[in-house]
Amino acid sequence: MTYVVTDNCIACKYTDCVEVCPVDCFYEGENFLAIHPDECIDCGVCEPECPADAIRPDTEPGLENWVELNRKYAELWPVITQRRDPLPEASDRDGEADKLTKYFSEAPGEGS
Repeated sequence: MTYVVTDNCIACKYTDCVEVCPVDCFYEGENFLAIHPDECIDCGVCEPECPADAIRPDTEPGLENWVELNRKYAELWPVITQRRDPLPEASDRDGEADKLTKYFSEAPGEGS
């Protein structure tokens, strides 16, 4: 099992989760975070830290595409280990439906 970042992170990008990760398996895109599924040790400490409830265990039904999306971008983007402020539109976009098709950016973030 691994944890994955899902749709609700897009256009919010809260980074509370990255500070508690003991193995630094979060990677930063311009408006989304990804967890590398091969690096995640399944400790679960990140899940309750996410204000947007965007981190889910991959054992939940229907998350197969999110596992692959996380894997793909974790291999392309820089690692992030330090908390940053969320995106300016985070409070407006939190909970919005279908953010993957509306807002997702493949561009990398800054990393840390």
